[in-house]
Amino acid sequence: MRRTVRPPKCLNFQRGRGRNLTTLVAFCLVFAFLVRRLTHRDRVLLESEILDQYMNGPPSGSDARSRRYKYVASSINWGNITQEYPPQLPLARVPNPHLARPLPRVQHTFAAESSDAARLRESRRAMVRNLALRDWTSYRKYAWKQDALMPLSAAGRDQFSGWAATLVDSLDTLWIMGFRDEFDDAVAAVAEIDFGKSTSDTVNIFETNIRYLGGLLAAFDLSGREVLLHKAIELGDLIYAGFNTENRMPVDNINVAMAKKGKGLDNDSQVVSASPGTLTLELTRLSQVTGDHKYYDAITGIVELFYQGQKQTSIPGLFPMYVSMSRMDVTSGFTFTLGGCADSLYEYFPKMYALLRGAEPKFETLTRGFMEAAKKHLFFRPMVPDLDDILISGTVNVGVDGTLTLDPQSEHLTCFIGGTFALAGRLLGSEEDVQVGARLARGCAYAYRAFPTGIMPERFDMIACGGAEPCRWDEDKWVAARDGNVESKPHLPKGFVTAKDPRYILRPEAIESVFYLWRVTGDAEWQDAAWDMFQAVATGTRGPIASAAVRDVTVDLDELPQEDYMESFWLAETLKYFYLVFSPPDLISLDKYVLNTEAHPFLRA
Repeated sequence: MRRTVRPPKCLNFQRGRGRNLTTLVAFCLVFAFLVRRLTHRDRVLLESEILDQYMNGPPSGSDARSRRYKYVASSINWGNITQEYPPQLPLARVPNPHLARPLPRVQHTFAAESSDAARLRESRRAMVRNLALRDWTSYRKYAWKQDALMPLSAAGRDQFSGWAATLVDSLDTLWIMGFRDEFDDAVAAVAEIDFGKSTSDTVNIFETNIRYLGGLLAAFDLSGREVLLHKAIELGDLIYAGFNTENRMPVDNINVAMAKKGKGLDNDSQVVSASPGTLTLELTRLSQVTGDHKYYDAITGIVELFYQGQKQTSIPGLFPMYVSMSRMDVTSGFTFTLGGCADSLYEYFPKMYALLRGAEPKFETLTRGFMEAAKKHLFFRPMVPDLDDILISGTVNVGVDGTLTLDPQSEHLTCFIGGTFALAGRLLGSEEDVQVGARLARGCAYAYRAFPTGIMPERFDMIACGGAEPCRWDEDKWVAARDGNVESKPHLPKGFVTAKDPRYILRPEAIESVFYLWRVTGDAEWQDAAWDMFQAVATGTRGPIASAAVRDVTVDLDELPQEDYMESFWLAETLKYFYLVFSPPDLISLDKYVLNTEAHPFLRA
């Protein structure tokens, strides 16, 4: 029988008791570290096992997976509505991943760490955990059951249908960080959400899918709480209603009134390519956990459309920023990027390959195709004064004559690509691509270090080095480019021509790639980079009650100008990635989980 280890009561934080959280967290983490040295039948207890025992243990006196919550069914049963345009039968079935060949190991094989290294890592993890608890506590106090916290005015606001986006988005973060009371409190609130009512007339299918459905599925995968699966099915059926179109392609925004009646919806003539392309992972996982193949069947049309079109675009392998679902056209555009509007389309190709364990070969083809094209056309080495061998991902515009022009503009959203290359490289057995991912992640880490606040701005321009030329620093060239650009500012660090959008809105993509590179390579540089980044963002975003977005990170002031908003992805993604970098690597292992674009971990079937 497995030894049951109960962490000390200090892990069960109670609001309002006035305890010294830093001391308590440090003590608890040292306790957990020592507990991992305990063995049963010569097997060391893993961090993930200790966490599971704690989160599913007392005070209820029984396994918390069977804990009862007051489940309130949504006022509309979306699954019972007859659609005007039902799918053709038979439905496509989720491939059986157990019939596929085994995939290569993703994570580095980590050696045992020294006591000194463990203490340093745990102390850093405690700092991240403290910040997350502070921000969650403020959300709980000032914006409970609303979509987002306004950290400067101590209020809440709704932006994503009013279904408590921050609450649902943060469920798995609460679990991973060991906030048992907070997690159970949040699950009880989720059990009462009415997905039949919305604060807006339309529901954005992309945000609903990645934040809400992704959050519910991941929290269910981690905790086994059945009420979360019930709510995931309710919401999945709503998203499924977005496929009620003549060609079974999804809409960008679901008209709630029409969807309630089962009326056919009109496809969009133009949407960002990430919108339909980022429905695959969540709906596939929903089919896996429910055994209902209709969700997977819905996304097969999207996959086939991109698969058939990949070699037909102006840059074969890549897809234009905008596509048309009404015309089923994913080939006709002339702007190509891995940044905003397209990012998670590409992110999901290797992640679907991992989730299905390679059982659907289309995702390997899509992954290899986009990676080769991106290396050839989108990635560039920027001209920087210290000659760092880094890569940045830009944008390519295709002229009417077919000429390709690189625009060396990049953005924080693009920083996910280093981690995606590292993950895909390991899955596909290409260490060369892992190293490309490392250079891309270093490029974003460089951008953080370059600015005086230690934080990278939302959008910026650099100078691309010539392909065959040595990448030497040319100050005159940089000054001319800076002075010749009306959007430039004289105080920008060398190498940066503009900071077109100087904000930091709590984005996770840079630390996301750092996390992947740490888990894939085991190189200590990534933990060091993460700590530098965390100190900078924790300081710059600290508001009176919680973390807030920053209006300008290009100037170093005692107090940075802030915006009155805390995005749900700050708790869902950014702080989670920081926490996982400083956690034992078995916690959310990349060989056991696939993380969606909102950092929600799904079990690999």
